[in-house]
Amino acid sequence: MTSGVANVWTNFYRSSLIDPPTGWLFNQKSGLLIFFESYKKSVSYNLKVYTYLFYANELGEPAQLKKSRLHSIECAYETWNELISGGWQIVTNKFQ
Repeated sequence: MTSGVANVWTNFYRSSLIDPPTGWLFNQKSGLLIFFESYKKSVSYNLKVYTYLFYANELGEPAQLKKSRLHSIECAYETWNELISGGWQIVTNKFQ
C-alpha cells in the first residue's frame, strides 16, 4: 500500500541549507571590486550566484563594470574563499 505522498528527499540538494555568498570584496592592489548577489529566480535545490566585477575609482567605489558571471553556489563559494585568501577584503559599504 502506498501513502500517495512523494518522497520529499528526492530533489533535496545539500546547498539548499546554506546561504549563498553575498556582498562586496575589494582588492586594493588591483583596484577591483567584486559583488556577489544571489540569483533570485534560481530554485532552492540549484542556487545560482551572480558576480559583477568592477573597476574601482580613487575612493574605492565601483566606477565601471568589467564583467559579470553566473555561478553555481559551489563555484561562488570557491571564488569567494580564494579571493579572501588572496588578500581581498570584505567591504561593508552599501553602494548605490
